[in-house]
Amino acid sequence: MVAIVFVAIATVAALALEPLLADRPIWLLLTVAVLASAWTSGVTTAGFATAASAVTGFLLIDTPFRDMDHLVHASGFGMISVGLILLTSRLSHWREAAHVHEIDAGENSRKAHETAEELALLIDGATTLAIYMLDKQGRVAIWNKGAERIKGWKEEDILGRSAAVFYPQDDVARGKPQADLDRARAEGRFQEATWRLRKDGSEFLADVTITPLHDEDGRLRGFGKVVRDITDEKAAERAIEKREAQLNSILASVPDAMVVIDAEGIMLSFSHAAQRMFGYEEAEVLGKNVSMLMPSPDREAHDGYIARYLETGVAHIIGSTRRVIGCRKDGTLVPHELAIGEATGGGERVFTGFMRDLTDQEATAARLQDLQAELIHVSRVSAMGAMASTLAHELNQPITAVVNYVQIAHVLLEDPDPDTVAEIREALADAASEALRAGQIVRRLRAFVARGEVQKQVEDLPKLIEEACSLGLVGLSEHGIETRLLLDPDATPVLADRVQIEQVLVNLIRNAAEAMAESPTRELTIATGLEGPAMVRVTIADTGPGLDAEVAAQLFQAFLSTKTEGMGLGLSICRTIVEAHGGKIWVENPPGGGTRFHFTLMHIVSEDRDVG
Repeated sequence: MVAIVFVAIATVAALALEPLLADRPIWLLLTVAVLASAWTSGVTTAGFATAASAVTGFLLIDTPFRDMDHLVHASGFGMISVGLILLTSRLSHWREAAHVHEIDAGENSRKAHETAEELALLIDGATTLAIYMLDKQGRVAIWNKGAERIKGWKEEDILGRSAAVFYPQDDVARGKPQADLDRARAEGRFQEATWRLRKDGSEFLADVTITPLHDEDGRLRGFGKVVRDITDEKAAERAIEKREAQLNSILASVPDAMVVIDAEGIMLSFSHAAQRMFGYEEAEVLGKNVSMLMPSPDREAHDGYIARYLETGVAHIIGSTRRVIGCRKDGTLVPHELAIGEATGGGERVFTGFMRDLTDQEATAARLQDLQAELIHVSRVSAMGAMASTLAHELNQPITAVVNYVQIAHVLLEDPDPDTVAEIREALADAASEALRAGQIVRRLRAFVARGEVQKQVEDLPKLIEEACSLGLVGLSEHGIETRLLLDPDATPVLADRVQIEQVLVNLIRNAAEAMAESPTRELTIATGLEGPAMVRVTIADTGPGLDAEVAAQLFQAFLSTKTEGMGLGLSICRTIVEAHGGKIWVENPPGGGTRFHFTLMHIVSEDRDVG
């Protein structure tokens, strides 16, 4: 449409001017129409206008192909139109390229602006870091919010100033600000932890990184600096190091061994005490399974224990203490007390074992037990020494009777007859009976004095008391002591070492007899009864003068005696024996006078009795 309009306008103009200029301006005006079409609407419109103008030009001329002037004008029109079309095409291409370049430049400018804004926001958002740029002379050129927060200077106050204001005076005097820039330029990057100044003059420990900045041609543009305040961080590190040093000092001096393992049983820590206890150096065990510290079969089963706990959550050892056996590097076994704790940190579970070596403790306990048994044995021997005279008197009667019976038999054998043979037989039978009685006394005495091993077993309490009475009351019949046994049939049997409990009974019986030596009434009572569901109480009561309250409070202490020739060990040993049997011993002064000693033993209840 544009081409038609311009061609129409040119045609009308040509027709209007034809009377004045003949047909000469037709091609010129049509060329102007092509030019106008190309200028306004581009190559396509110019081409259409050229075609329309050519048709119009030939139609307006009567003999276009006979007049050479018209042909020359037409050829000139065609060449000019083609040139205009080509020029318009090129101009259009240049215009489009320029427009594209303009659009790209605008987009790049926008992106660069956005990137610069984002970079500025990013730099300002790093409030924990002081990020700034120095020019080649070391003056501040760029300053972020983190630098303002850390160092105290606002951007408008610090831009253009030398970075030397951040250095302590001593460093400035030594030329350190410029030296740091030179070193960064020479090394490509420079980093150190040093002291820096704030605006208010206070110092802080800073981690400083200086990086030289170069353009594409390698020319130095300035320096980038990143400063981080590490004062609190270093203080925390020093505090942690101090606590670790204290912890290591404690772990190095604590007598209990400590081993830390992970959920796979791999050792992560091995204390100095553990090294002494097991004989391994820390480097020998770290990274290895803790089962290497155990003897078989625990060594093979340990990983299964951990796996079962992790699967079920049921703890058999964790949170409790028990005695276990370990294996040293040399293969010897070490008894120890083991307590295990559990902790979870960083998503990982660890177990800490605290081990107390029981080797010396158990050896001491065994030695103490031997010494205690020896002391008890000495006490029995001492008691028998005090009973020697009465035992001699007791043994003298059966021995004298035996001698008499044997002498009578010897006389009767000088003139034997049927009647005397019967008398001889009766005399020998009586002699044998008295010899057996003396032998029983000697055997009981030997069993009482013999040291032997401590062996607790089920004992019939009435029988044990009767045997103790036969020993404890030897030689006391002439003192006029009356003995009463009040034995509860349900208060038996008991768990006891027969010889040791007999020793307690003999000691208490003879003490009671000696206490009644000057009393007008001499009555010794031995009674038993139930003391709760699991204990039996034995009571030895006398009718003596009783005990002072002060003496009664200290009666069971060693080396305290109410006798002029006593050692003060008898009742102390009695307490030791009774407590070793799981019982207790005590004394009472009843209101009516006399003294009552009580002690308890473990009662053995049969299943039938328990069910009933």
